[in-house]
Amino acid sequence: MSSPEPSSAPAPTSSPRPTRSLTPHPSSVPPAGNTQRAYSADWDRFEQWCHHTHRRALPAEPDTIATYLDDAATHNTTRHGRRYSHATLTRWVAAINHIHRRAGYAPPGTDPRVKTTLAALRSNPPHSSPPQSRRTAPLLVEDLTTILTATRATCTGWASHVTERRDSAVLLIGFAGALRRSDLETLRVNDVTTDHTTGLRIHTPHPTQPHDGRTPTVLLPPTDNHETCPPCAYARWLHVIKAWDSTGRPGVIRLLRRPTPFDAHICHRPLPKPPHPHAPVFRPIRKNGNLTTTALSGSAIQAMIRRRAHAAGYDNDIVAHLGGHSLRAGFIAQALRNGADVHAIMQQTGHISTAMLNTYLPTPSPESTNAVTEIGL
Repeated sequence: MSSPEPSSAPAPTSSPRPTRSLTPHPSSVPPAGNTQRAYSADWDRFEQWCHHTHRRALPAEPDTIATYLDDAATHNTTRHGRRYSHATLTRWVAAINHIHRRAGYAPPGTDPRVKTTLAALRSNPPHSSPPQSRRTAPLLVEDLTTILTATRATCTGWASHVTERRDSAVLLIGFAGALRRSDLETLRVNDVTTDHTTGLRIHTPHPTQPHDGRTPTVLLPPTDNHETCPPCAYARWLHVIKAWDSTGRPGVIRLLRRPTPFDAHICHRPLPKPPHPHAPVFRPIRKNGNLTTTALSGSAIQAMIRRRAHAAGYDNDIVAHLGGHSLRAGFIAQALRNGADVHAIMQQTGHISTAMLNTYLPTPSPESTNAVTEIGL
């Protein structure tokens, strides 16, 4: 039998290999021109904030970004006086992520801590909240005296003395300096200079908005009462910083196991020079009395004020309205009630308009301001 003729049909071929997609990953697509310019401006803003708060911008820690967002949403406004919207804050995170990807780093804005902060700000939109100075109850001199007395009366050991000295310094320096919560958070040892006659000079490196015009330095002179004297409070706390930064826990214990009674002014004495001038002035304190190396956060300052007020016997409804801004608001309200010169107040607070100062005064009742009593009937 002869073999069959070969088939003329073409031999079957294998299925064509799928071609690789040429569409780049979204993270590698360069943003459009307008977006690129917005990202550049957003990154410049973040870098400036990191510089002034002594934080690293690249690569940034997720906690740094979370604090940045909270600070902007809580304290800062646009040049038109409005709160930053959630969309703006989200774009800032996108810009930070973009710069990190371009530099070869993982995008820190994808961390759950940043997402949680954005979610919290979305649930409590900053643009719908009244200005901080109007919704935060002020602490006046009488309040500070009450809180300080209660704070010092509860000291039972060296660790409690550490916390008392720090909290007293935060309260008095924040109040007398009319400082923002963020000013206290970013304050470094070398930002404070002393003079035996004029008191403390505090340089506040925290960036302010163009409409604010805040002066970079405030003066805190000695006061009549040593128990409420800001320079004395700073001196007491600075001794703790020096002891901790020099010899650690043993040095602090030697200083405060049998502390010298605080029964007179001490601000006229030479102050110690801590070995780390760029270290934060106000730091977290662990339950065992140990200091940390980081700065006390704004939220921790608010929690401290509320905790101390509650311990001093203040009602829960009042405590709920206290915050870091209560110190600055209290200074302005007290100065206005005492008839202080408006321009002297503005020099301390950095305001450039008297209109903002008026928002710190309580709304007068019709009985106290009724013009009928003044017309001579």
